[in-house]
Amino acid sequence: MALSINNNGVILKVKLTPKAARDAIVRIDTDAEGNQQLRASVTAVPEKGKANSALVKMLSKKLGLPKTSIRLIAGEQSRHKTVHFDGDPDELMEKLTAKFSGLGLMG
Repeated sequence: MALSINNNGVILKVKLTPKAARDAIVRIDTDAEGNQQLRASVTAVPEKGKANSALVKMLSKKLGLPKTSIRLIAGEQSRHKTVHFDGDPDELMEKLTAKFSGLGLMG
């Protein structure tokens, strides 16, 4: 799964496509090493953190979480990002799994 629990929240691996036609959560992919990651796209350009901010804003809106609880912890200058959701790990995992299932991304 693209989600994993840590001691103060949930971590999500994301592959971001900037300068896309629309802001969207696209699908969950598996990379060559067998690790899953969320594919997402944003219309923002990858300059001065604009695409990163757009990703946080879109995740907040689509997943129903406050922007203040979502932060980028790795991949600021890369297409491969690591996002951290602050909060109770078990509650967050349940909520995120349900949201991704509702979006048709998890079986």
